[in-house]
Amino acid sequence: MIGVVSVVAFLARPALHLGKTISKDNQLEQQLATGSIDDASRLNQTMVSEIFDISMDNQQSEARLEELLKRAQDDGLKVSIAGARHSMGGHVIYPGGVVINTSSWNQMELDAKRNILKVQAGALWKDILPYLNAHGKSVSVMQSNNSFSVGGSISVNCHGWQYDRPPIASTVESFRIMLADGSIKHCSRDQNQQLFSLALGGYGLFGIILDVELRIVPNEIYRLEQHIVPVDKSLGTFDNQIKNQPGLEMVYARMNIVPDNFLNEVILNAFYCLPHGEKGHKNVNNELTEPSLIGLRRAVFRGSAESDYGKKLRWNAETKLQPSLIDKTISRNQLMNESVEVFENRTTDTTDILHEYFVPRHRVVGFVDEMRSILTKHQPNLLNVTVRHVNRDHDSFLCYADQQMICFVMLYVQKKTKIGEFEMKALTRDLIDASLRNEGRYYLPYRLHASREQFYRAYPQAAEFFALKRKYDPEELFQNQFYTRYGKIDKNQ
Repeated sequence: MIGVVSVVAFLARPALHLGKTISKDNQLEQQLATGSIDDASRLNQTMVSEIFDISMDNQQSEARLEELLKRAQDDGLKVSIAGARHSMGGHVIYPGGVVINTSSWNQMELDAKRNILKVQAGALWKDILPYLNAHGKSVSVMQSNNSFSVGGSISVNCHGWQYDRPPIASTVESFRIMLADGSIKHCSRDQNQQLFSLALGGYGLFGIILDVELRIVPNEIYRLEQHIVPVDKSLGTFDNQIKNQPGLEMVYARMNIVPDNFLNEVILNAFYCLPHGEKGHKNVNNELTEPSLIGLRRAVFRGSAESDYGKKLRWNAETKLQPSLIDKTISRNQLMNESVEVFENRTTDTTDILHEYFVPRHRVVGFVDEMRSILTKHQPNLLNVTVRHVNRDHDSFLCYADQQMICFVMLYVQKKTKIGEFEMKALTRDLIDASLRNEGRYYLPYRLHASREQFYRAYPQAAEFFALKRKYDPEELFQNQFYTRYGKIDKNQ
């Protein structure tokens, strides 16, 4: 009897915590004022003059885009380009401007002989993955979720869990882009090379990316291995037990954010290609399914925003319960086929904000020590710290990976108040300084909290980047809040 009571008591608190989280977790729609647009930050609601929807027909839409650009120039309007709008710093918005909505521009065609997917810029990865899955193919490099558009992904030069790979720019064979004068250029490593490099990670400042040719890879079945180790042993564990095993395809780590063991422990997740015929191998052509246990996983994740207890419950669930529940074999496409909406913030008074910092491996220990000190000082509501590996980027002009980098992806809950914004800005600047002291950089698609001095220290090529923007777009037709903050010549800090 005592044992039963003990078990009930042991389970009661987690059940109450998760039940409370679920009861408050209502699906809330953001109310936008008529004529306004926002991005994933939910902090950038801005009035614009027009939201221009692209039609699916190529020839008709390209002709209409050319007419739109001429009209915008005649009317003195600026133009920004939006897909899924998952950036967080107004990168798809210009106040009073025209926003080109590419979301309906999503046709795709597979060239199986060349292993190339030709796809329109508005297509989302959640549409591409099932299409490729039916042909036994998969995406080479993309974010860890499927909610983003192709045009947006290459415009921010995204990266993901794919091990020993540069950012997505490395997988782009070519693209077509419409410039400010309405002309269309075909860009590749052999044709219009400079424009190719500038638009990859160019944040929509050089023109409208129309369609892209992406290199693709086979869809394979992966075997998952997990290692839970102290943070000071994580690199050694990776070197000795993970990286030299055959078939390593994807790797990421998650750091412990529970206050009494803060950033002192990590889960290393490694995915290895499972050879055909080996036990556990599945049919890679199976249809993609919704991820399992979404409701429970969401409750555990969002509950970690509520309290230190919630953070501890999540860590215990991931390290002790999840390994016995999850399927240890999974296809590449299934692994990437999860949307950010599964875990998104649905409250009206807070929002989730991302940071990413890149440091070379030999400076990781120093950066983690500084990061721990800074986070302890500021006490933000930290939800997640994920660690990834990114190879050197040889393709994009405004690159963040000028050498092999270790990337720290951080997710916070921020209050949607002036104080919340002020505190996040102070935290961001401290973390950027820490990354710079450790020969690193920060990622640009998020809140524009870096000072101009920090931005130009992190990206010394930026002055030339913006000068070339004005060469290709002398009237500065394509603009957004990122360009206003850092690119305009007449702007001060």
